[in-house]
Amino acid sequence: MKTVKELFSELGISKVRLAKYLGVSRQMVYNYLELNDLNAWPKEKRLLLFKLLDIADGSEDGLSKIEVTTDYLMAVESRLNQGVKNTSDMEYLDFKGLNKESQNLLSDITYLLKEKLSDSNNKENYYAILYLYHSLQSLDNVPEIKYMFGYMSKTTGFTNPEEYKFDENKQFIFEGILYSALTLYNTGGASRSRLADSHKRFVQEIEAKNEEKLTRTQQLNTIKLQALRELGYNEITDDNASEVFEKIAEIESRKV
Repeated sequence: MKTVKELFSELGISKVRLAKYLGVSRQMVYNYLELNDLNAWPKEKRLLLFKLLDIADGSEDGLSKIEVTTDYLMAVESRLNQGVKNTSDMEYLDFKGLNKESQNLLSDITYLLKEKLSDSNNKENYYAILYLYHSLQSLDNVPEIKYMFGYMSKTTGFTNPEEYKFDENKQFIFEGILYSALTLYNTGGASRSRLADSHKRFVQEIEAKNEEKLTRTQQLNTIKLQALRELGYNEITDDNASEVFEKIAEIESRKV
């Protein structure tokens, strides 16, 4: 199966896209590629592969006859895109307003997330993706999240370590600090007992922020109720929302 792997690499076909085309999981694609004989593939998947690569005689010998030219690459790309579109069983996603590059990225992310969440035996996947969701929600307010993503992309070989897509100086400093910390972690130079006080301060700081947020929420709820009462309303509706928000702003200004 080395020839197939080399061909996919030359064509730039990722295992994610091939998995979507074949209608299987990414892990299953890895399993297929480890087989020594194409005849060991499920028949329907083997035929889909031959169709994608335009091997008319449906034999493994046809692989050695393939010459990767620009025209061939574009033809395979076209068949791959059409096949992914036809075999996708994902829920409808609204791609309106996204360019082609962003559409492909969103599609690949959604496919991977669905694959990870489908593994009901791995509860850690759920929490990892839940934390990812929380991180995405805070992306605009916490720039370090982007630096963290960039760092992980670099350490896992997807991105050039000298590439900086954000604030270069801040990203450089963050990566240096994080590398030092993870080196300490991976070499066993850190221990729970040594970091107990530091982790305690970490917890206390978060609790203080949450308490501040809760207090602010309670204050806003009190002001909202006061605004509704002064205006003679029981709740905020589409019709009175603008008036209520103006009253809330007015009440807050009285306290300045």
